Amino acid sequence: MRAIRITEFGGPEVLRLVDDEPEPAPPPGMTLMEVDAAGINFADTHQAEDTYLAPASLPMVPGAEAVGRLPDGRRVVALLAGGGYAERAVVAPQAAFDVPDDVSDGAALALVLQGTTAWHLLHTSARIAPGESVVVLAAAGGVGSLAVQLARQMGAGRVIAAASTEEKRQLATDLGADVTIDSRTEDLKGALEEANSGKVDVVLEMAGGRTTDQSIAALAPFGRCVVYGMASREVPSPIDPRTLIGRSRGVIGFWLAHAMRDPARHLAEPMRQLMERTVAGELTPVVGGTYPLSEAAAAHRDLRERRTVGKLVLDPTA
Repeated sequence: MRAIRITEFGGPEVLRLVDDEPEPAPPPGMTLMEVDAAGINFADTHQAEDTYLAPASLPMVPGAEAVGRLPDGRRVVALLAGGGYAERAVVAPQAAFDVPDDVSDGAALALVLQGTTAWHLLHTSARIAPGESVVVLAAAGGVGSLAVQLARQMGAGRVIAAASTEEKRQLATDLGADVTIDSRTEDLKGALEEANSGKVDVVLEMAGGRTTDQSIAALAPFGRCVVYGMASREVPSPIDPRTLIGRSRGVIGFWLAHAMRDPARHLAEPMRQLMERTVAGELTPVVGGTYPLSEAAAAHRDLRERRTVGKLVLDPTA
């Protein structure tokens, strides 16, 4: 079958299209999906160079999510242990969710990993309360564009969106952000504080480096910074617990892999809510582009160079 195969770690150049990838054989309890579309995530760029939290092994077909048909004809979107960048992939039934007819492939892919991440960042990790301010960094990205909308629906008092271009900031405004700031500003701490009169309650952060440092520094008493990525590949400064105690603030990590260990408990309800809101027109998954399978490397380059918005999709037929 056609697939993207990685045989050495590195940048986008290591993603190679092949037409002789062996069809995966589902182990007991698993099934085979005919892939109609695969999702692309920033984490995939880390996996390709073996800098992700979970170590990778070679050879590898990347891809943590796909939408398509099961042998019984059901149209589902599924979280995968890998192998999504291909014409067929192995699926665990408990990690596959039915897709309503009026939800597009791209929208379903946006919801299953990035949507559930945004949901858990707000509900499980930050536990935002009505009236609290919420800062969403990378607000035009796959997680960020959904987090902006969900924070508004959860009663956030002020949604502050940070993004690197005027076009991305306008998208965040269109999705419901109250105010936007340039994430490239030198004094990010000051910009965040000014955006809500000095009261920064929650920050959703995935850039790393100085962005994490300044996000934590901006927190008001009882504020929480939820860290769920390190896109810059720069490690933040070590945290002295005394600086947390002195402001009664917290730093929380989140990785969806832990929710994936028990999909029935941690993913079924978020997916139900996200699908229902999408069908009702209350939630707008942003699909930023569809790439042919042969252009997977170009998709990774665009992601790494911050040229994209929303969800990126791979078409395995092209």
